[in-house]
Amino acid sequence: MELKWVFLLGLFLPSCSGCAIGYRFVKRKCVDEDECVVSPTACGDHAQCENTEGSYNCICNEGFKKSSVQTCEDINECFEKESPCSAHMTCNNAIGSYKCICPHGYQEMGKGDCEDVDECVSSVCGVHSSCFNTPGSFRCICSPGFQRHENSTSGPCEDINECSDPDVCGTNANCSNHPGGYSCKCHEGYSNYGNNQSKCIKMNCDQFEPESDGDHTPKKLKHLMSLLKNSCESLNDPGGEHFTGEKLLQNLCSSSDELLSEGNMADGKMLNQFLDAVENSMRLIGPQLKEPVTRMETHNTFAEVAVMKSQTPPSGRVTLSTGSALFSTSWETVVGKSYPGFAFAALVSYKDLNSSRDLLHKMSRERSDDEERSVTYQLNSKVVTAVVSNAETKQLSEPVTLVFTHEEERAESEGMAYSCVYWNESEGAWSGRGCEKAESNSTHTVCSCSHLSSFAVLMALYPVQDSFDLVLITRVGLVLSLFCLFLCILTFKFCRSIQGTRTSIHLHLSICLFIADLVFLCGISSTQNKVACGIVAGLLHFFFLSAFCWMLLEGVQLYRMVVLVFHTTLKHLYMCAVGYGVPLVIVTISAIAFPAGYGTKRHCWLSLDRYFILSFFVPVCIVMILNCFFFIITVWKLAQKFSSLSPDLSKLNKIRSFTVTAVAQLCVLGGTWIFGFFLFQEEGTEVMLYLFTILNSLQGAFIFIMHCLLSKPVRTEYYNLFVRMCPHKKKTEYSISSSQKPLRSEDSTAESKI
Repeated sequence: MELKWVFLLGLFLPSCSGCAIGYRFVKRKCVDEDECVVSPTACGDHAQCENTEGSYNCICNEGFKKSSVQTCEDINECFEKESPCSAHMTCNNAIGSYKCICPHGYQEMGKGDCEDVDECVSSVCGVHSSCFNTPGSFRCICSPGFQRHENSTSGPCEDINECSDPDVCGTNANCSNHPGGYSCKCHEGYSNYGNNQSKCIKMNCDQFEPESDGDHTPKKLKHLMSLLKNSCESLNDPGGEHFTGEKLLQNLCSSSDELLSEGNMADGKMLNQFLDAVENSMRLIGPQLKEPVTRMETHNTFAEVAVMKSQTPPSGRVTLSTGSALFSTSWETVVGKSYPGFAFAALVSYKDLNSSRDLLHKMSRERSDDEERSVTYQLNSKVVTAVVSNAETKQLSEPVTLVFTHEEERAESEGMAYSCVYWNESEGAWSGRGCEKAESNSTHTVCSCSHLSSFAVLMALYPVQDSFDLVLITRVGLVLSLFCLFLCILTFKFCRSIQGTRTSIHLHLSICLFIADLVFLCGISSTQNKVACGIVAGLLHFFFLSAFCWMLLEGVQLYRMVVLVFHTTLKHLYMCAVGYGVPLVIVTISAIAFPAGYGTKRHCWLSLDRYFILSFFVPVCIVMILNCFFFIITVWKLAQKFSSLSPDLSKLNKIRSFTVTAVAQLCVLGGTWIFGFFLFQEEGTEVMLYLFTILNSLQGAFIFIMHCLLSKPVRTEYYNLFVRMCPHKKKTEYSISSSQKPLRSEDSTAESKI
């Protein structure tokens, strides 16, 4: 106000003495007016006054900003772009400042931040209630069996009377309420397996009674069933003593081990009792287990059980594994239509449970084409039993999945296929109905089944069909061999220049092979008549063994000629006794021991069952080993004689030629059956099959080449015969006959020349 009057006064002063605004007239001159002194409140309460030449400035205090030229107003720091407080604090504005305050449920840490206050440290919820701390607050939740009044979020928790619901224990039990819970006391004949808050199920302890013909039931199985029956009956008596679920499972696994180690599961009836006992046992044991998942592994048995106990039915997937198999299904499938308050799923695997051939052979009855094709079956996985608490498992609403690990790693091929099977109790055999193979490789097979039982993976071995090429090679080769063997028989019988012990051996060898090849060509496929097929197989067995026995006699004769240097030869009667008598004894004993071994469904030859084929291969191997010994000694002695005798070695050269042809004969005739042996192995190759077919069908041709065409005396006889058949060449015949006269006049064989 004073500045205003000074300004107005200056208007009426003479111009010579007037000063500008912000100045005053002192001693006839204008000097700066200090407005901050003249008017201390010129800038207000929230600013500092600063004098300037001819004027002044107002500087706002901290926390204020200018609203006009000389006026300051408060700054609201809480609405600035960046809040001055941390994320967990609340900003409160003040005049010229602000304050950071922790929200309710938090306390300041002293570092410009807040931490949650744990209200549950103090008993804020009361009895029958649980306190759960939350960020900035807490929650009080009533204990199971207690609740608050309706429409009340606080207050004490009161006991729930579960027995007010008549369905809580069902109609087969009496309900007793107690603070925080209830218990169901089952009526006589019913049990809830120790789960006092579950509904009661009718007990059937008679299922653990052995069948009427209990004399055929193993003692171990009887003992197990007696133990389970006692445990079942004790469940009806709450005060009685009974085993825990874990103890019962251990007893089941040990009893299964003993039964499997004894090998009593050969017939379907025994296997039926065993698998049925295991399934019923798991239905008794499963509800009594305490842990959510129980695993138990013994020497021959592996079991895994999953148990769920709650007021509401469980949901989702359940997967069990025993190492050799995996079982997966839904809890909805496990529970079924009724839920008594518990549910379980179990998978039991048996390590040494093998099915007999009779049980596997029944598989072919389901498919007539398999029976016609002589398909053989064998298990290629562990047998497993899958059990769930749902009693209705004959037709499941959703298929279950089983993944099996193969015992033998083999991929499917034209000669082998996998199939998923289950044990059909009514038929006492393995069946594939209701189980489909979803996927398979060399190591695993995935099965999808619409029912539950005991399962396995079956490997079907299909016989390899004879190709047209092999059949043609066999027929042409055998016809050629028969023709050559016929020529050999005539040659060895009527060619006088080569008569001797070795020629007699070759004659009988050719006769045996001729008859064997003729029987093979005419009757190997005569499988329609079992009797005729058995006779054909017996003849082939006899004559092929006889051929090898005559080869053994040839080795013995060479050994006598070179090593023992006997001048006498083997008697014909003794040779026939060995060449025909020994095979006759072997065939007779084999026919008496296992007559069904002669003839198979594919060919009239020896069966592979009970290793019957060894009645042929063992004598053949013995003959080949002995002949190898004789020939090695013979060659060694010949080498010594060649090094010590004079240059005239004509006699030894003949023996050497005999030895070479004998060794070649053993290699050719014996080698064919060596290739044939590999055909009975599972990994027999196609190359082996063709080698065996070609060499075996041309045996007669090889003998004709070695003993006839490569023999100079025989070639001479052939030439003379040809000349006799052509009269115009008598002169040539005479000259050739004369040239051969010294050989014939000796009237001896190489054996006598030694």
